[in-house]
Amino acid sequence: MIKEVIAHIESNADTYVERLKEFLGIPSVSTEESHKVDMRRAAEWVHRCFADFDITSEIIDTPGHPCVIADTGPVTGGGPTVLVYGHYDVQPVGEVSLWHSKAFDPTIREGAIYARGAADDKGQIFTHILAAESWMKVAGKFPTRFKFIVEGEEEIGSPSLDGIIRKQSDRLACEYVALSDTPKFSADTPAITYGTKGMVYKEIVVCGPKQNLHSGSYGGTLANPGNVLAEIIASLKDADNRVTIPGFYDDVRELTDEERDSIRSLDFDEAGYLAAMGAPSLDGEQGYTTLERRWARPTCDVCGLFGGFTGEGASTIIPATVMGKVSMRLVPDQDPEGISKAFDDAVRAAAPKGVKLEIKTHATCAPYVCPLESPGMKAATEAIEAGFGTKPLLTREGGSLPILPLFKEVLGADSLLMGFCNPDCNAHGPNEFLGVDDFHNGIKAAAHFVDRIAKLP
Repeated sequence: MIKEVIAHIESNADTYVERLKEFLGIPSVSTEESHKVDMRRAAEWVHRCFADFDITSEIIDTPGHPCVIADTGPVTGGGPTVLVYGHYDVQPVGEVSLWHSKAFDPTIREGAIYARGAADDKGQIFTHILAAESWMKVAGKFPTRFKFIVEGEEEIGSPSLDGIIRKQSDRLACEYVALSDTPKFSADTPAITYGTKGMVYKEIVVCGPKQNLHSGSYGGTLANPGNVLAEIIASLKDADNRVTIPGFYDDVRELTDEERDSIRSLDFDEAGYLAAMGAPSLDGEQGYTTLERRWARPTCDVCGLFGGFTGEGASTIIPATVMGKVSMRLVPDQDPEGISKAFDDAVRAAAPKGVKLEIKTHATCAPYVCPLESPGMKAATEAIEAGFGTKPLLTREGGSLPILPLFKEVLGADSLLMGFCNPDCNAHGPNEFLGVDDFHNGIKAAAHFVDRIAKLP
């Protein structure tokens, strides 16, 4: 049956692109109140996609934006149940002048479709929806049970998703979660991401005098909050770029020899990576390669600094209050709550008595890693190879996806991250794009995944 499904997909290639354009044309920006109507319109658009080819679908209202839950229904003798996750909300447009075409007027140039959400995540989740449609139109049913959850709040931290997953846990029960919200390894090589980092995000506020003071009249007679914050931040890392917070590395799961060999065998263009960043040189924790640091080593980075006089020219003051924001990216098996407390303790220990200190926690998220030997991973690997004609590489990701540990905790399901977009697709930036060939190959890979997963015991 899979041959007939793929033939159907190939015969509808042009139609699929036009439908993707329609989806991308909806300005579903979740962070902007002015687009609330568009958010509802996008949810209804996704809902109709399922309903139009007889897959049970429902729009679930939340305190924020609605999500869509769909289900192909029970199957006798099928393989594992799969929950496909995606999101229809997108990032704001940003600086309009940097776009070569309007963000919500999808345009095809040089074999790619340019629009906000083309890669993140409308184009990628739509591949799975179209694969489902193709199976239903050709076979009239699914060979195993597939469920879908497409939310509208991913770009604002998914505030409603935790409650939905927990409340609907029986309805969403599955053995695997499949999602395509990650990139390929390169333009020519697809990838499956099997691990993501966790995160602890902190804000340090240092207060000294009741107001800004003249640095000549008062300098040297009190603790300067700016100096104190600089000393605190400097104390967090040593000369080898290792984090100095006591206990920070205690639970870090080291890479196996096989993993290190696999990572080091990848055809990684380090010079191109550096050039794309535009930085003078690469740097990081000593003893590890760039990819190992990026994917499998914990980090501690300053994300923002503010305080004192920052305008043009000079103003000789001692600032009353300064602020620094710091993110720590965590790896298995680091505990976000434990790291959060250790950070607070280290910062308080580094602060002198002459200032008032406040530490705020803005976000915590656990790391995630999927077993490489799982049957679902094998099925996903085979499906992508069948769809793209190239075997995918197994990679990790330096970013964080809080939904992955959530799915594991509540549903007991491992997640399979099948990336279909280019790593330089400009997600969150101007001129976001998805290759048209990648879109078509992604649909075929998603269809093959249905076939492969159905054959598992």
